[in-house]
Amino acid sequence: MRSVPTAPFVLHTPDTAPPAARRAMEGATRALGYLPGAVALMAESPQALDGFLKLSALFESTELDPLARETVIMTIATRNACHLCVAMHTRKLTALDADPELITALREQHTLPEPRLDAVRTFTLAVLDHAGAVPAEQLQSFLDHGFTPRNALDVVLGIGAYTLSTLANRLTDAPLDPALTSYA
Repeated sequence: MRSVPTAPFVLHTPDTAPPAARRAMEGATRALGYLPGAVALMAESPQALDGFLKLSALFESTELDPLARETVIMTIATRNACHLCVAMHTRKLTALDADPELITALREQHTLPEPRLDAVRTFTLAVLDHAGAVPAEQLQSFLDHGFTPRNALDVVLGIGAYTLSTLANRLTDAPLDPALTSYA
């Protein structure tokens, strides 16, 4: 993994980015205290940047609890080998006081120590593996862990948001931000 993206992608600043991306870049900078490299790169397409930010905000507003949402995100991040997302969401899980065993299992794509969260992980993988046509028994297993049909669609929303992010990060070779290096 390189620390600087390769051509044709550019690490934009608010001054060099397309005007339609500038507000989103400034918002990300305010929220995090720095401009993430992934945002600076995705700014090349204001619509992709705006789409990801809106989708991820919608995902954050679902009825899934924070650990369930992070389980979906880390499942996508590890499956798509997005080093940046793995580091960023390891930091978020740490801030949520997640069990270190859970974080390790997510990072290593192993069965999770908490059956409810492992149901989220396996359901997420089933949605991906079956292009949404999840076999009835796998859907029922997810529901048997206390989730609802609404939650199943919330998982699909998370998959969409973080597939966009992980693929864009890999395409642009987004660098690991210094604030995330201890979580890599």
